[in-house]
Amino acid sequence: MNIVILAAGQGKRMRSDLPKVLHPLAGKPLLRHVIDCARSLSPQRLIVVHGHGGDTVRQAIDAALPGNDIGWALQSPQLGTGHAVMQAAPLLDPTVPTLVLYGDVPLTTRDTLVRLIEAAGPDRLALLTVNLDDPTGYGRIVRHEGRIVRIVEHKDADEPTRGIREVNTGIMVAPTAALERWLAGLSDDNAQKEYYLTDIVAMAVRDGVAVASAQPAAAWETLGVNSKLQLAELERIHQRNVAERLLDEGVTLADPARLDVRGTLACGRDVAIDVNCVFEGEVTLADGVQVGANCVIRNARIDAGAQILPFTHIEDASVGAGARIGPYARLRPGTELGADTHVGNFVEMKNTKMAAGSKANHLAYVGDATVGQRVNIGAGTITCNYDGVNKHRTVIEDDAFIGSDSQLVAPVTVGRGATLGAGTTLTRDAPPDRLTVSRSKQHTVESWKRPQKAAKAAK
Repeated sequence: MNIVILAAGQGKRMRSDLPKVLHPLAGKPLLRHVIDCARSLSPQRLIVVHGHGGDTVRQAIDAALPGNDIGWALQSPQLGTGHAVMQAAPLLDPTVPTLVLYGDVPLTTRDTLVRLIEAAGPDRLALLTVNLDDPTGYGRIVRHEGRIVRIVEHKDADEPTRGIREVNTGIMVAPTAALERWLAGLSDDNAQKEYYLTDIVAMAVRDGVAVASAQPAAAWETLGVNSKLQLAELERIHQRNVAERLLDEGVTLADPARLDVRGTLACGRDVAIDVNCVFEGEVTLADGVQVGANCVIRNARIDAGAQILPFTHIEDASVGAGARIGPYARLRPGTELGADTHVGNFVEMKNTKMAAGSKANHLAYVGDATVGQRVNIGAGTITCNYDGVNKHRTVIEDDAFIGSDSQLVAPVTVGRGATLGAGTTLTRDAPPDRLTVSRSKQHTVESWKRPQKAAKAAK
């Protein structure tokens, strides 16, 4: 099968310099949703017709899908859907059918497309149609004795035709050799002076080619994006569908309407997610994980029984079983936390491995560090990992105790069982099982007096 995705439109109503098909839905460009669905059908050839935004669209897709199998056809100027498919025609395999999709219709499912392809078979024209309560703006499906005979665009339709509720979605499958012949016969003699792809329906009827149809499981599968309002509406539809799937899988959602999944979210049993959480990229929540309100989790694995408390940010990191993270914690890329670890409020970690049972409960920065088991990192501790040019690593071995307000100037090692006194600035290795302290001697200035405010001059 050939698949052609039409993605050349400007999208003036988006009021944006970004090409319409690159606007994100669930964290991914509209066009990527369509491409991903198309590729799930394993087509022999996949062609994207681009136009407005030109190389920007192609570069964005090639960067996101390096080494992809996509062919590109440029439509310039944009003279309608029929004209767009004409640009792809030289790249098609004429021996297999062609499926036409749209780069701004992101929610069509694979199952719906499979039904349409089956309706088409090897030699029929098949249209994806849908019945709408308000069909305004859509091309109407005109039938005679139950058979589709033509499609009439809304602007060209008379009042009786506008009363038809079955509409064309634009998605179709056609035998390619016949499609190329029909495209050559298109005319722009219509209200918009464009070459309508829908005109091939009447041509198929004229040529005795059967015209079949299929309908989606839900009308939202056929909705397109022409404005920011429509984009927001489709975002909520998508997120509602994700929430319903999670609920069916047994996930507890405090409010299904306040969840955003911008990637893939895999959940085990007895997972609970509070309101306003955002999941990006690939996230896995194992059995019994609890995620508090207002968390952002990106490309992360959270192991069984871990608690992620409110307002925590996790990115490219992993959290061990039974860990307790937050509130207001930030785990940056490269952080790997072992089982039963605690990372508390206003603690930031980056490129750090912390083994089982260790804790940094509040107000600390731990970066480029290896932390052993059962370590306690006190409030205000900083690993000074950057010298202005290079990053250096800090090692804190098992059972060490880091007193509050300590600075560990990397590269440095705190030995097993060592204790750093509060306020220590560590510039050399601390030996195991010893107390190391570095602070200036305390003294009191007996003659000191608190400054007084100067008297105001009389007016």
